[in-house]
Amino acid sequence: MAKRTKGGQGTPATVALEAAGVTFTVHAYQHDPAAASYGGEAAEALGVDSARVFKTLVAEVDGTLTVGVVPVSGQLDLKALAAAVGGKRAAMADPAAAERSSGYVRGGISPLGQRRPLRTVLDTSALDHPTVYISAGRRGLEVELSPTDLATLTKAHTAPIAR
Repeated sequence: MAKRTKGGQGTPATVALEAAGVTFTVHAYQHDPAAASYGGEAAEALGVDSARVFKTLVAEVDGTLTVGVVPVSGQLDLKALAAAVGGKRAAMADPAAAERSSGYVRGGISPLGQRRPLRTVLDTSALDHPTVYISAGRRGLEVELSPTDLATLTKAHTAPIAR
């Protein structure tokens, strides 16, 4: 997998990857604004098993914004996320708060290159794959990288947080 970004199309996520010197590949596809699921759309457009495409969800655990990264084929288990970070209660964050904190828009939130890095939990299923796909910071743009690099760069710990 070659490290590359297209000229002028860098995002904070790809800039962070380049700065870290990790190997990654950027995959672009035509985003359909009418798509029911951003992650499902990415998996289908790229011809990738949805178990390898991960979505970035921002939740509030005991009042603190926290990122859960789970396969698009599943859902975030809020109780498991709370337990993974030693919390008691979790709920999905207000979309506007997630956008303000990350610097990205919904459907394009990446766990990488966030304006304000948040504690992050990566679902353990990511480790079952040599590479995974996550948002590159814009709708219609995914980045493929090793799950180990993803966990390292986001300072994530892994836990079973998907159902």
